[in-house]
Amino acid sequence: MRREELENFLKNFTAEKKKRESLDWDRYFMVLADTVKERSSCIHRKVGAIIVRENRILATGYNQPPSGFPHCDETACIRDALSVSSGENQEICYAAHAEQNAIAQAARFGIPTEGATIYVTHKPCSICARILINAGIKRVVYGWDYPDPLSEFLFKTCGVTLEQLKLEGGNHVNI
Repeated sequence: MRREELENFLKNFTAEKKKRESLDWDRYFMVLADTVKERSSCIHRKVGAIIVRENRILATGYNQPPSGFPHCDETACIRDALSVSSGENQEICYAAHAEQNAIAQAARFGIPTEGATIYVTHKPCSICARILINAGIKRVVYGWDYPDPLSEFLFKTCGVTLEQLKLEGGNHVNI
């Protein structure tokens, strides 16, 4: 190709701004969080989380025991064995929550989370709420509700925005 041809093409270049049919950013990241949760081996509730700043993914996490510990589907569930109800005694579980794992991954690789948004398939528990607040997360977008009213109180009191993005059927995001 000759230089003159390229220059002429570039001089006459035009682009038509068209309306694109795509997911808005919140739905896009929630769909990804919904996909991330599939890595979980939890036999009760798979949860996925994605930390995002300026529409860029910083870290992901899903509920899972610590590295080196047997997966949840390889051992008896301690919560079942002790008859612990959902929303109670979150500390009695082999697994770290998706939000905790996402924050831990960001910390492990030196990725700051100040001012970020986290997308989580389920509303964070109050333990995760405290961790997210202290990690500088400013916005939490979740799909399914979780029975822990203390988390809402903590987010509100500390100025963290909490928004529910409804999920449709099963565990799939309504797009």
